[in-house]
Amino acid sequence: MKPRRRGGGRVIALTAARRRAVEKRRAAARRRTEPGPRVRAVSGSGNSIDFHLASAIAAARAGGRVLLDFFGRRASMTVREKGPSDYVTVADRTAEDAVVRLLRERFPEHAIIAEESSPGAGSPGYRWYVDPLDGTTNFIHGFPMFAVSIALADAQGMRVGVVFDPVREELFTAARGQGAFLNGAPIRVARPGRLAQALVVTGIPFRSVDRLDQYLASFRAFIGQSSGIRRDGSAALDLAYVACGRYDGFWEMGLSSWDVAAGSLLVNEAGGVATDFVGRAGYVESGDIVAASPDVHPAMLKIVRDAYGR
Repeated sequence: MKPRRRGGGRVIALTAARRRAVEKRRAAARRRTEPGPRVRAVSGSGNSIDFHLASAIAAARAGGRVLLDFFGRRASMTVREKGPSDYVTVADRTAEDAVVRLLRERFPEHAIIAEESSPGAGSPGYRWYVDPLDGTTNFIHGFPMFAVSIALADAQGMRVGVVFDPVREELFTAARGQGAFLNGAPIRVARPGRLAQALVVTGIPFRSVDRLDQYLASFRAFIGQSSGIRRDGSAALDLAYVACGRYDGFWEMGLSSWDVAAGSLLVNEAGGVATDFVGRAGYVESGDIVAASPDVHPAMLKIVRDAYGR
């Protein structure tokens, strides 16, 4: 068929193949300009884990915006004491609402385990761990070491993890089998060689005073066997700092699942080792964790085992 001319222009007849190509381009243009349907991820696929991580990042940033807003006017906040040295503020609850709302909209069938509320159980297949403000005592006193911590677990363990420090705009992310990152750049644990050259960090176990003697025994041993000890008041950031090499190891006992879920994945994906006090992967359940570079984890674990009689 010869091309027809109209008004001096060249008109090309559409073959079936050309028609399909045009329709495909038009459909792609519509998708770019129109709101799309809710994404339904397929379990186990790469696209699924990417969507889960993107959602965790979006939720962490939403919570972080809330925290920064309240941090500037924290003097007027009402502080409630949940237990000895354990506080909650309107900032915790508002940030958690922002995080949970986004996760519920995208994953109504998933279970959510959050610090300040019980938003309802969902399918046991996927479990979100949400700490909207890790470092509440720091936040109350104006000490700028706090973070939003969000993780997703499936039947194989931790799937994605995000720790967001809104003060420094530092976003730590990890997905199982895909490595760990800080603001998009890959991170790795430090390799100090041995414990004597390592800077370690801990948290004082105010929820587990019945085991305070054992903790102090471990603290005393680390004083003598490491190059230094720090205590920052945010387990999520401590674990993130181990992952990126700022610290060489971290130990604490009596933590909650949402305190360690995201940070432990960061450490593992950054080439580190995270275990409970007997060397197993039970830290989410027990709240007792030793996380470190491979150089120093065995020595740290021995100290903890000796102190706690494990």
